[in-house]
Amino acid sequence: MDREKQVPESIRQAELDFHFVPEMTKEEALMYAPLTLAFLGDAVYELAIRTDLVQEADRSPNMLNRLSSALAKAGAQSIAMEAIEPILNEDELSVYRRGRNAKSHTMAKNATVIDYRRATGFEALIGYLYLTGQKERYLELIRIGVEKNEQG
Repeated sequence: MDREKQVPESIRQAELDFHFVPEMTKEEALMYAPLTLAFLGDAVYELAIRTDLVQEADRSPNMLNRLSSALAKAGAQSIAMEAIEPILNEDELSVYRRGRNAKSHTMAKNATVIDYRRATGFEALIGYLYLTGQKERYLELIRIGVEKNEQG
């Protein structure tokens, strides 16, 4: 029996309505709260880091987890933000500042308040760029940030 006949119509329609690739204008993306953008940006950043690590070499899951955790922590994201801030355009700076200044009710473990806020701004920026389909730009910024962290 083919798949079309096995899956109820309501589920098939839901599959068609689900978008993995965002199709938002800048104005639509800016309507989201900065912490919502950061929530998404955190996942996009983590996926980019993990993808890069897997493609570099065949490593054990334990090693992959340690390497990705080191780059995903607030301190590393703060260092990344320091490296990319000078090359951001006005729209990007505005999104970063909104994320940095957002009032979060949580705090990262082993991070200063400054690092945590800068990391939140960084994640908001990555989330915004992802939602607006600016893949090349967010990958460029992530690459610059990773290189800065690798330099020490």
